[in-house]
Amino acid sequence: MRVLLIVMPWDVLPLLDGGPQRPRIERQAVIREFGGLTCYEVAARVALERVPAAAELPFAWAASPYRGCEAGCRYCAARRGHRYLGLDAGGDFDSRIVVKTNLADRLRREVASPRWSGETVALGLTGDCYQPAEETYLLMPQVIRALAEAGNPFTVLTKSPLVLRDVEALREAGKLTQVRVAVSVGFVDEKVRRGVEPGAAGAQRRLDVCSALNEAGVPCEVLMAPILPLITDSADHLRATVRRAAEAGAVAVTPVVLRLPPGAREWFTAWLEREHPGLVPRYAALYGKSPTAPAEYRAGIAAQVRGLAEAYGIGRSARRWKRRRSPARQLSLV
Repeated sequence: MRVLLIVMPWDVLPLLDGGPQRPRIERQAVIREFGGLTCYEVAARVALERVPAAAELPFAWAASPYRGCEAGCRYCAARRGHRYLGLDAGGDFDSRIVVKTNLADRLRREVASPRWSGETVALGLTGDCYQPAEETYLLMPQVIRALAEAGNPFTVLTKSPLVLRDVEALREAGKLTQVRVAVSVGFVDEKVRRGVEPGAAGAQRRLDVCSALNEAGVPCEVLMAPILPLITDSADHLRATVRRAAEAGAVAVTPVVLRLPPGAREWFTAWLEREHPGLVPRYAALYGKSPTAPAEYRAGIAAQVRGLAEAYGIGRSARRWKRRRSPARQLSLV
């Protein structure tokens, strides 16, 4: 069967022949080009996906409007998924984005099923749900509305200040169900951030988002992910990150040690070889053939972060470390 592919710009719609030599996703999607970004518009057959236990996240279910992410985080465990689409887990992951245009409708049907137990849904596990493509597709307001109307709790995972665009929708949803935002800040070292999260907002910008959300009445925690062994796992690094999360008013902090499944492993290791060649043998010993660091190492990191969170008062109604913020630094909520 011949498939018609639409390639943008918006005012010119040439038709391309989707031959068998094309990647699988290109034979199934409408393609739109935005500068150097390629978006594959697809109709999702399933909205809710199981979160692997190995991810060590406090969620069992996730739904993602996007697969792939313009932030280009070298460690992203979702990179592997691009291989199943016939795309590269490296450069394609942050330049070729799958857009699930019908996600909100699929969610409505699935959470309404009598078989669905109403568990919390994490939004944005396979690609930041507030990455730049969201400015064009505007999928998140529909997703928020679908879950709120069903009374289904959800947590938004993001590194992007664009989440503030939807603060009113999130606040209204919080009147109907449990709503939380988890801003990912694994470390506050900007030199490391520029190397491994080249397209993401800086750590302080994300912490300002956390503060703005909490001040607006939307509970926001810090997902301390990932903690990079031998790079950002020192006592000083951990203390600095937890302290600044406390200053931002984070309602909780959850540590997650770096995972290196296939796809992410190759992309992260290439950076490691270039920037920290001396650590390559130590990473090989630490991870071996497993995507996760040893359990005792992860448990030690979790214990340190728990102790620091308690020391800085994270989770308490009265926080000793609330940052004094001037009006000039206050983030706009619109």
